[in-house]
Amino acid sequence: MDDMMPLMTRATERTSALVRAVPQEQFGSPTPCAEFDVKDLIAHMEWVAELFESLGRKGPYVEQGPYAGDFTERAERTLAVWSRREAWDGTSPVMGLPMTTLAHMYLVDMVVHGWDLARATGQPYEPEPEAVSRALAFSEQMAEMGRQRGVFGPPVAVADDAPEFDRLLGVIGRDPAWTS
Repeated sequence: MDDMMPLMTRATERTSALVRAVPQEQFGSPTPCAEFDVKDLIAHMEWVAELFESLGRKGPYVEQGPYAGDFTERAERTLAVWSRREAWDGTSPVMGLPMTTLAHMYLVDMVVHGWDLARATGQPYEPEPEAVSRALAFSEQMAEMGRQRGVFGPPVAVADDAPEFDRLLGVIGRDPAWTS
């Protein structure tokens, strides 16, 4: 918890700033997630925040709803829940995974969806190097499970000496060279 909470917090803050800067005129723009336009991606991120808030309380699985325009508020509630030491104990009754695994999943979502949104909307984005390192190590370990569960796409070939963030994107199925 002690090393992950700061990473989760800063990744969430970076992603929240990107969300707040998106004008409605860009809601229909494509994103690196082929199934989402910008508005759908933000709605998905709202759901991610709501889901991980519930999971952090050892609560139920939450279904995704329509876009609500409240990502920042949901993400703040998620961080508040995960800032409690008991959120990190044991396994998730819903997913059957250790709570530390869920925290890493949330970090990957914030880092990568921040990039997705930045790319789609032409905003600058520089994820924190330590968050990228943690997300890459976790994603490499979980890649097969992620693909089986449909949360990672097929890997995208990236050079072994590419920057860590490009390698993270490739592992989870994103093309680092994607442009709209």
